Amino acid sequence: MTVPQPTVKPYSADGNKKEQVADMFNNISGTYDMLNRFMTMGIDIIWRKKAIRSLRSIKPQRILDVATGTGDFAIESIKILNPEKIVGLDISEGMLSVAKEKIQKKGLSKQFEVMLGDSESLPFEDNSFDAVTVAFGVRNFEHLQKGLDEINRVIRPGGKAIVLELSNPTAFPIKQLFHFYFHKFTPAMGRLISKDHRAYSYLPESVAQFPSGKVFAGMMQQAGFSETKVRPQTFGFCTIYESTK
Repeated sequence: MTVPQPTVKPYSADGNKKEQVADMFNNISGTYDMLNRFMTMGIDIIWRKKAIRSLRSIKPQRILDVATGTGDFAIESIKILNPEKIVGLDISEGMLSVAKEKIQKKGLSKQFEVMLGDSESLPFEDNSFDAVTVAFGVRNFEHLQKGLDEINRVIRPGGKAIVLELSNPTAFPIKQLFHFYFHKFTPAMGRLISKDHRAYSYLPESVAQFPSGKVFAGMMQQAGFSETKVRPQTFGFCTIYESTK
């Protein structure tokens, strides 16, 4: 079965999505962390920790963090899992600059390195990592299935992929409250604080179009994963996907 791919783009229906996403994150990199904490009321920290703890059973020593952004997920992974090495990959130089500052400040340069790269063409050999993580990044892939195929390729047999992504609640009245907060309040605050007026309108649009739940689990299976656990969080605002190769 062919799953429709997300097509919403940050700025224009025309042009390359990857380039637009990179430009968007370059524009908002300076305020990204602060806006994340504010708009999720800090709950995203709880989601991140739960997702990372899903890897404890395999004790990963080499982890790839795709769409690493400013590095928060990878840094939290070091605190919880203490792997030998985490490589963070992202297409935004602006976000990676913020991550590099954190790495230097926290003295993590031996354990955590970041690099500019494309999630749909990972510059690593097959079976290179014990685990791959993606936090709030897969909905920004231009070709989602291709990106998932690449994630599967670089994970060793028996390894895991952990995907943490926003999703749309379906139960009344949470669905209605979420729609107001995410589609009205969030873009307004994003425009007020961020210099990029379009970025925080793209956010709810990309979440609305993302093939979440069982549909996304099916795409993970198509990529070659043997099992995917779907774990909704906080009334369905967010979902943790735990896939085993």
